[in-house]
Amino acid sequence: MRVFTGATPGDVTVTGVRLPGGAALVDLEVRNGRVAAVRASGEADAGEHVALPAFVDLHTHLREPGGEAAETIATGTMAAAAGGYSDVFAMANTVPVTDSVERVERMRAMASGASARVHVVAAATLGQAGASLVDVEALRAAGVTVFSDDGHCVEDDGLVYELLRRLSSVGGVFAQHAQSGSIVGSGVVNERVASSIGCAGWPPVGEEAIVARDIAIARATGGRLHVCHVSTRRTVELVRWAKAVGAPVTAEVTPHHLTLTDQEAVERGPLLKVNPPLRSEDDVVALREGLRDGTIDAVGTDHAPHPREAKSRPWPQASFGMTAIETALPIVAEVLTDPSTGDVDWRRLIEVMSSAPAAIGGLADRTGAVRPGATADFCVVESGGRWSVDASSQLSRSRNTPFDGRQFSHRVVLSVVSGRVTYSAITG
Repeated sequence: MRVFTGATPGDVTVTGVRLPGGAALVDLEVRNGRVAAVRASGEADAGEHVALPAFVDLHTHLREPGGEAAETIATGTMAAAAGGYSDVFAMANTVPVTDSVERVERMRAMASGASARVHVVAAATLGQAGASLVDVEALRAAGVTVFSDDGHCVEDDGLVYELLRRLSSVGGVFAQHAQSGSIVGSGVVNERVASSIGCAGWPPVGEEAIVARDIAIARATGGRLHVCHVSTRRTVELVRWAKAVGAPVTAEVTPHHLTLTDQEAVERGPLLKVNPPLRSEDDVVALREGLRDGTIDAVGTDHAPHPREAKSRPWPQASFGMTAIETALPIVAEVLTDPSTGDVDWRRLIEVMSSAPAAIGGLADRTGAVRPGATADFCVVESGGRWSVDASSQLSRSRNTPFDGRQFSHRVVLSVVSGRVTYSAITG
């Protein structure tokens, strides 16, 4: 595989790659930011490189403004590009909270020229305080497609009803952080293992009760509900039922909930403290099944960078969250690998990391394929061999990855957005 950049911005040629399901090597010619041609390659087969549509993350915390010690728009989108992403949806829990048209526009201006396109998520309630709704209609008119108080649950039944009712009229989606405060309380780790670290437990039903309520409200109003970071088997079952009865409900799962367990959290400490917490091995199995069978629509990274000191405190005081956007692809590829053949289900991977999150977020121009005429948003994944995650070389400003030193079989080596190379690990 080789990469040649043209003299004109938006022009690049990538040689010696495969397309998903294709046996022959091809060259991708990009002109003016679009794929101009896909031609048979004259390259020798010097390794397995698969060209995929670039990824879309519905759930990214860029921290800026207000949390620049952990991440900035510049560093966060550089990390996104290293993970194969062309588009990220930036959550609203900034300082100040992104809860008005003016603050949305400010974020967009700050993201101009970033390494990935930034789509600004607006808060669902003013100040994420859960007391009164934002101006939904004005924000929709300003182009906002996703509303979320992520980091906080909108617990008031009437507010959720009113929000979904209004969204049913104007469009857009409510992305809910399902967490009943009255049930979860001060929990920091999955309830079944809490006694082993001497901390308050986090009952799974704290998530499931909110999901069940929200599904009922979405079904009654017709407003679109998106369930963030599904973490339990019963939540998967609730989402499966919602889809069976035609409720307007989608759901996402994080890479870490697909591969890490509550027992590992106990063994490794607050580096693995996340919200919602890591769950049991049985829950992990259910999440993987739900991703494979289409119950769970998308992978959302919940990329949550924190400075070292914020994760080095005791369990009750340590911050929730981990970086995830640079390591999502290898984890999802691993989950979607057929153990009997070793083949990755690239079609399903494209769905959960690109086309489905694009559709949920209202990115109507995404084609879900690398083909002539399409916008040149793609990444190249190198498969085969083994490589180790090195936290010190990651592009996020923070280093709170739980995968430092872990080996994987797949990695992103090139990202192209509108014909512009935004990340490259190609040498030679």
